[in-house]
Amino acid sequence: MKTRSRDGRRLFVLDTNVLMHDPTSIFRFEEHDVYLPMVVLEELDAHKKGLSEASRNVRQVTRFLDEMIRDATKEHIDRGLQLPSGYSGNHGKKPSTGRLFFQTRQFQNMLPDSLPGQAADNVILGQTLALQKEKQDARVILVSKDINLRIKAAVLGVHAEDYYSDKTLEDSDVLYNGMTALPGDFWEKHSKDIRSWKEGDRTFYELSGPSVEQWQPNQGVYEDTPEGIEGMVRKTSGSKATIELLRDYRSERHNVWGIVARNREQNFALNLLMDPEIDFVTILGPAGTGKTLLTLAAGLMQTLETNRFVEIIMTRVTIPLGEDIGFLPGTEEEKMEPWMGALMDNLEVLTGSQEGGNWGRAATNDLLRNRIKIRSLNFMRGRTFLNRFIILDEAQNLTPKQMKALITRAGPGTKVACLGNIAQIDTPYLTEMTSGLTYAVNRFRGWPHSGHITLVRGERSRLADFASDIM
Repeated sequence: MKTRSRDGRRLFVLDTNVLMHDPTSIFRFEEHDVYLPMVVLEELDAHKKGLSEASRNVRQVTRFLDEMIRDATKEHIDRGLQLPSGYSGNHGKKPSTGRLFFQTRQFQNMLPDSLPGQAADNVILGQTLALQKEKQDARVILVSKDINLRIKAAVLGVHAEDYYSDKTLEDSDVLYNGMTALPGDFWEKHSKDIRSWKEGDRTFYELSGPSVEQWQPNQGVYEDTPEGIEGMVRKTSGSKATIELLRDYRSERHNVWGIVARNREQNFALNLLMDPEIDFVTILGPAGTGKTLLTLAAGLMQTLETNRFVEIIMTRVTIPLGEDIGFLPGTEEEKMEPWMGALMDNLEVLTGSQEGGNWGRAATNDLLRNRIKIRSLNFMRGRTFLNRFIILDEAQNLTPKQMKALITRAGPGTKVACLGNIAQIDTPYLTEMTSGLTYAVNRFRGWPHSGHITLVRGERSRLADFASDIM
């Protein structure tokens, strides 16, 4: 058997925060080997208690390691444990065929005098340097989500990388935005076998051509002209597609709880939110683009006017997610109110125009309190929501695992709307490309009962728009 070249064979030294971020990370390095320093196991042990997501991940990593090491002898551990190839969570990546190595002996200290002490980061750096010297036939790479550790590694000549295996896209700038403009010659190339019909007040077109193959179900298509059409792709089959013309929510006649769309993207968002065939909606956009206002208006309309939903459940990520929401007095809703300022502000806008003076507004507010529930994400596990309109705000701060846990709470008749701005991530170790919101947009793309739109134009005020542009 030929020895693999230094360029081809790699040994990845994992930092503790990688395992705490993704407990399946040890299975995601394909044919390459993984090395765990003893200090990493010590740090995992120190973080195993608690109810936070990080603690749960540590316990899962420990279970994985226990299962692999259960019947292994000292000789097996020294040679490296074969990583299981049957793990199915790699989402298209090759199965792991490398080996897992533990630190089984003390290495000579290779750190310079400028890095004194036995801090965990320094110990990991020292062991990586020693492995570089010892493993001449492999490329040793330190994997860490700690930027400062990667900087220190670069100074010492250690090749260090961020953990990329859970990134759903290479660049958030190319994230699916939910809409596409039709080229100027679109109808010339696609009008040969066009067919149109009406069902009630809905108008449909069936057409075929080269552009159609790239379309996704529930994607918005539009002509960038004043009188151009705006439609939603309802069905795709090879080079054929069915388009439904959008309802125009920019006119007062079609207002949603007193709210009208102010631009093309908002109009498409309201079409997604009001569509009974769509169960899952993701809306991205910077502050002031109307994500929360549009979603709340659509929820009120379908809960109080058409009775499609029993109630609205409003929630958002409390940072840090999973920790105690505090020793504030009162019920779960009262404890959550400080976190729900954005939703409360939008409720005031939606109820402020109600007729009847102060008495009318008071009656409306009482009605809304009975039909709108504020819930904490910390207590969502094990719950099932039937015929509810769930609004999940600040969803960019969720990990993919947390996002899955929340979306799977939906029962029959429930619609979930996830709102967020991936440029405002507050959770440590999450980036635009590893956020659960990015993950959901990418995974649900193409499912006929989901829709996505990225809002781009701020509609809050001229002051807010100007500040966003120049600051």
